[in-house]
Amino acid sequence: MLDPAPIVEAAPAKINLALHVTGRRPDGYHELESLVVFAEVGDELVAVPSERDGLTIEGPFAGALSGGGDNLVTRALSAFRARWPEAVPEAYHFTLRKNLPVAAGLGGGSADAAALLRFMQSRSATPVPLPELSAIAAALGADIPVCLLSRPSEVRGVGEIIHPLKAFPPLFVVLVNPLIAVPTADVFRRLEKRDNPPMPALPDPLTRPAQLAIWLAGTRNDLEPPAFALVPRVAEMVARIGRTEGCLLARMSGSGGTSFGLYGSEALAHQAAHDLRSDWPQSWVAAAPLVQP
Repeated sequence: MLDPAPIVEAAPAKINLALHVTGRRPDGYHELESLVVFAEVGDELVAVPSERDGLTIEGPFAGALSGGGDNLVTRALSAFRARWPEAVPEAYHFTLRKNLPVAAGLGGGSADAAALLRFMQSRSATPVPLPELSAIAAALGADIPVCLLSRPSEVRGVGEIIHPLKAFPPLFVVLVNPLIAVPTADVFRRLEKRDNPPMPALPDPLTRPAQLAIWLAGTRNDLEPPAFALVPRVAEMVARIGRTEGCLLARMSGSGGTSFGLYGSEALAHQAAHDLRSDWPQSWVAAAPLVQP
């Protein structure tokens, strides 16, 4: 008899604290440098043994996704089974609890696919080396390899060069999304300069909030200006978050439209989230700790 006990794999939200566009390759892909962190809020992938593999999507943002074969979770499952056909003989029905806004600059789809790959690796009867799993992930999407790790990391290239950090300050984040589409392709199309200066070197070890705040002051998100031009509400949100008490940094994540604030205190983060919900009751707002290395 099949064991019906569900197994939950978290898919934490990915946040770009800094995002520098430093060049463009002949194939059209952009060279990026980013400091990536993850929040203890996100989607969840729930697995239950089943007669055959399947996927159901539920949650507040389920309506924006398809449960069909073009979903990143099902593509990740197919890729894993194709590469390691005997590793996980059991079939599973997966329920994706979609708690994050879709196309929000939080790596939601990539985090979901990474959660699927981590789950399959954990259930494998034979070793699945992380470098090989990362190669499978990279073929599915540039953000999926760092989402496999879900820990603070420096990321370069098109996402294939990942340096996990050994230490990171204990911080809290407030995330705000206006639930207005900010198409990534349109943001990059409006990008005026594609050979911007790289990120400065990170302090080593990076252990204090003040260290990080000083370093972040010398960084940017190069996608902010075109995203702000497309959706001025995002610029308004970044400015408003920056005025909340105790905010160390307010910035947009990825290509938008989620903005974030960093805080050294859980109480200050939750107070900021409360105030921002009052300002924008129709927006999505969440407060959470950042995942530690």
